[in-house]
Amino acid sequence: MSFLSELKSRANALQGLQLGAQHDLAANTRAAELACRMALAYLQDLCVQLNVIQPPAPGTYSLDGKAQFPALAQRNFRCDARRKMLRNAEAFDYIGVGWDLRPDTGLVATHTVTVNFPPDLERVTQRLSSGQIQHERRDLRHPETNKLLAFVFDYQTEARAFITLTPDHDSGRIAFRVSNVGGFGVLNTVYPAAQVTQPLMDELAKKLVGQPSRFG
Repeated sequence: MSFLSELKSRANALQGLQLGAQHDLAANTRAAELACRMALAYLQDLCVQLNVIQPPAPGTYSLDGKAQFPALAQRNFRCDARRKMLRNAEAFDYIGVGWDLRPDTGLVATHTVTVNFPPDLERVTQRLSSGQIQHERRDLRHPETNKLLAFVFDYQTEARAFITLTPDHDSGRIAFRVSNVGGFGVLNTVYPAAQVTQPLMDELAKKLVGQPSRFG
C-alpha cells in the first residue's frame, strides 16, 4: 500500500467516526426536544388542574429547623418555556414552573427567627433566598458592650416553589431542579430524554401533592 493510500484509509476512518458522532448528536437533540415538548404540555395542563385544587403543601417548612411555618397551600401555578438558537435552529433553553406557598387560612403573618451560629445563619439566609421570602434582618447586640450577639430575621410566612427542566441536547439528557417541595431544599436529578415520559411526569406530580413518588 502506498503512503497516499494509507492516508486515504485513515481519512476515511476519521470521516466515518465524524459522521457517526454527527448522527448521535442529531439523535440526542431530537430526543431532548421531544422530551421537552411532552413535558411542557404535561406541566401546562398540570398547572391548570392544581390551580383549581390548590393542594396543601406536603411536608413541613422551617427556616431554622425549629419554628415551623403555618400549614401552607399551593396556589398560582404558572408554567413558561424559553427557547434559544442551537446549531442554526430553535430549541428549548429551559422549562420553568413556579407557584406560591401561602398559609391555607389566607392570612400571611410576620414571624421571627434568631440565629447566632454561622451554620444556622447560612441555612436561614439560603432558605430565605431560595423561597423568595420577604424579610428584614437586624443585629442583636449587648446593650452595654455593643457586642454582636445574634442575627434576628423578621419574615413573612409565605414563600415560592419552583421546578426547572434544562435539556442537554448534546447528551440527550434532561436536568430537573425541584425547589422547596416538601420543605425548603433543592432536589437535582438528571434523566435520559427517553425516560422523560408521562409516567415519569406522573411521579413528579405525585411528589408535588405529597403522594408516594419514585421521582428522583
